[in-house]
Order: sequence, then C-alpha cells, then structure tokens
Amino acid sequence: MNVTNVREAVARAHRDEWARVVAALARRFGDLDIAEEAAAEAYATAVERWPVDGVPPNPGAWLTTTAHRKAIDRIRRENKRDDKQKEAQMLHDDSPPEPLGAIDDDRLRLIFTCCHPALALEARVALTLRMLGGLTVAEIARAFFVQETAMERRITRAKVKIKAAGIPYRVPSTEDLPGRVSGVLAVLFLVFNEGYLATGPSADPVRHDLTAEAIRLTRLIRALLPQDGEVAGLLALMLLTEARRAARVSASGELVTLAEQDRGSWDQTLIAEGHQLVRERLAARVAPGRYQVLAAIGAVHTSARDVRDTDWSQIVALYDHLVRLDTSPIVALNRAVAVAELDGPEVALAETHRLADRLDGYHAYHAARADLLRRLGRSDESRAAYDKAIELAGNSAEVAYLTRRRDQLG
Repeated sequence: MNVTNVREAVARAHRDEWARVVAALARRFGDLDIAEEAAAEAYATAVERWPVDGVPPNPGAWLTTTAHRKAIDRIRRENKRDDKQKEAQMLHDDSPPEPLGAIDDDRLRLIFTCCHPALALEARVALTLRMLGGLTVAEIARAFFVQETAMERRITRAKVKIKAAGIPYRVPSTEDLPGRVSGVLAVLFLVFNEGYLATGPSADPVRHDLTAEAIRLTRLIRALLPQDGEVAGLLALMLLTEARRAARVSASGELVTLAEQDRGSWDQTLIAEGHQLVRERLAARVAPGRYQVLAAIGAVHTSARDVRDTDWSQIVALYDHLVRLDTSPIVALNRAVAVAELDGPEVALAETHRLADRLDGYHAYHAARADLLRRLGRSDESRAAYDKAIELAGNSAEVAYLTRRRDQLG
C-alpha cells in the first residue's frame, strides 16, 4: 500500500475517531494537552507503520489503543507516577462504559460535552473547534478575526481553566442541553462557514465535508430540541446556503458571486426545506434570534428568480433588525452592501468608512469597498482596494475573482 492510500485511510479514521479518542483521554487523565498530543502521536505512528504492516481491520480501534499507550508513555516520561499513574491503570479495568446520555451521535455528544458553560462562550467555542471540529488554530483565528498567536493563547487558557477548576468531561443530560446549545450552535456555524468558503490558501475553496457534517449535526440537534427557534434558524440558514454550492465556483476555479450565479443550478429541495423552516419560525410569532434573521435574509435571496427581482428593502429591514442583535462589524458591512442596492453605492461607501478601524485586516471589507468605488467611477481607488483585498484573501477562488475584477478596470 502506498503512502497516499495510507494517508487517506488515516484521514477517514481521523474524521470518525479523533473526537472520541481525544475526549476519552481527556476524561481519563484530566489533561487536554496529554489527550491532544497522544492522539496526534497515534496518527503519526499510523502513517509510519501502516505502509509496512497494512491498514488494520479496525483503524479506529487501533488508533484508540495506540493513543492510550502514548498517553501513558508521556505521563511516565514526565515522572507523573502518583495520581496520574493510578488513573492510567483504569485503562485495564472492567468497569461499564459511561452512559451515552441523551445524544446518540458520538461527535455531537462530545461537542456538547466540551461546550461547558463554566467557560466563556468564545473560549468554549474556540476550544471545541480545535479539539473536535476539525479546524486548525489558524482557521479558528481567522474565524474570530484575531492573530493566530492570540487564539493559541485563548485555547491554552481554556485548557488551564478546565484543569484548575476540575471541570469534568461528563456526558450532558437532557436537562443540560439548553444551557449548552448556544455554544454548540456557534461551533457548527463556524465549521459550516469554513466549509462554505475555506480561509486557507491551500484548502479547496469549498469544503463539502465540513458543510455536510455541520448540517447533519444541526439536524440531530433539531430533533433533540424541536422547539428551539435558533436551532431551526441555523438549520434553515445552512440549507439555503448549501443549496447554492454547485453555482459558487466556476469550472476555472473562480468564485461566482450571488448576482452572477446560475440560479437554475440551485438545489430546489434544500431551498424548499429552508423556506419551510423560516415560515414555521415566522408563524411562531416569537422574537427571532440571530440565526433566524440570517435565515430570513437567505430566504429572500433564494426567493428571487433573478437578481433584479431581489427585494432589497426587505433585506435591509432584516439587517436593521440584525444589527440590534449582533453588533459585529461584519454584520454592519453586509448591511452596507445591501444598502448599496437600495440607496446607491455612495451611501453604502460612507457606511463602510465607519468600519475601517475594525475591519482593515479583513479582505471582504476591502473587496466591498473596491466594488463600491468601481461603481462610482473612482478606478484608481478601486484598484488599490482590490490590491488590498487580494493581499489579504486566503481562498484561491476569491483571489481569482478579485484579480479579474481589478484587471477589468483597465
């Protein structure tokens, strides 16, 4: 078996087993660093040995056993033979497995377990993304618009707090779910966003594995918490966004904007399901949360057969509501883009100026300004803004699109 096949086999096992291995080690040893490093060593060992020995019949079990041994080895190397050594002996006991609790799915159960309310929301989301969401520290940092070193420190502090406070890795009960669901939804939203438009320069522009997994897990939460409006809103948002996936990147690998997409290629089954969820939430007559408003915006976009049919006044009204729920500058930027369609690019450009201090390092801010300046005939300023957007963009499809738009200025 060649190395490529081995890596693919390890990747499949990583997707299925990584979360379970890390969480099991963390519960047993009470140390996230040991858990994460032991799991990583097990996967590295697999890449070395499987080409020689062959892929075992049960790769997940092999990785789990190897990771446990790596954890014990590390503890012994660090001379932690007292309480840690005693805990290591638990590897060989015959005690019954921990009850599964309310959640049947391994990955979702572990995400709920790690989204402990004792941690600040941003800390628990970042930590869970790192441990279980399949995202790198760099990808998480870009999602939070912070430097990679700052995100590394944030995740480290969360691990330290877990250890210092003795926060247990306990499978949550049904009663625990409502108190943890906001963190879980934030994790899945960011995982979906990374799949929808990957931020790394070496990644595929669109990662269907991430979007599909985020949708699958959100469907499971919907079944667990059918009355939670934000769960329904997030699922609707994901479905309405995923429906456009086939139209988002051209055959040449260039991003296709919403206005230029072939709407005939949109997945009408997903759109119908997303619209139904939005209508259900409207019928509930309960004040909507952030995800529900975002889903409603997506419903307006996907209701228009042509971009010229888009009800921009309704979209701006929805953004007006959203900015009261979410003070993020990203929301304000998206609102400005919608305002450009309703009140013109000059009004929108004035709104973007107020966001400069907070979004100067965000490529989409400069891309939006470049388009508005282009529409106003200010080509030199537009070209400079495109240059900045290209410099900051990590996604190859976005770079290709922005480069073409810049070069069209002449």
